[in-house]
This record gives sequence, structure tokens and C-alpha cells, in this order.
Amino acid sequence: MSIVFEGKAGVDTYRAITLKHAIAFYAKSGMKVNRAYTPTRMLAAAGEITGQTFKRGQYAQAVAALEAWIAINGTNGRTQ
Repeated sequence: MSIVFEGKAGVDTYRAITLKHAIAFYAKSGMKVNRAYTPTRMLAAAGEITGQTFKRGQYAQAVAALEAWIAINGTNGRTQ
């Protein structure tokens, strides 16, 4: 079984899922998943996706907002 993300909506959904997990991992462990995902950049990216503004340390709020965005917009994926 595989999941395919197609088009802009699929890429946006994949980005949101990846970002949600990266923020949750950082909040729990204090480790970045890669050099580009600094806490500031992750919160800014979450803001771009959700349309909300997140301040420093608002990781739980960002994860919750991304989960809500993903739930509303669906996975936009196809299972094969």
C-alpha cells in the first residue's frame, strides 16, 4: 500500500504533516530534525500554512493548528 500526494494541494498537505511531526519532535526532545528546521522557521512555516501567528515557544498551539488544518483539508492522497 502506498499513499500518493498529487498537485499543489497534495504537496501542501504533505508539508503540513511533515512540519507537524517536526515541531512535535522538537517540543518533546529539543532536537531539530535538520539544520533548516530551526524553531523560528518551523513556527513561521506553520503560520504560512494555517494563517495564524505563533510566538516563540508556542509549539503545542502550532501542532494543534496544523492538525486542524490537515483535518479540514483532508489528506488529498490516494491509497494504492
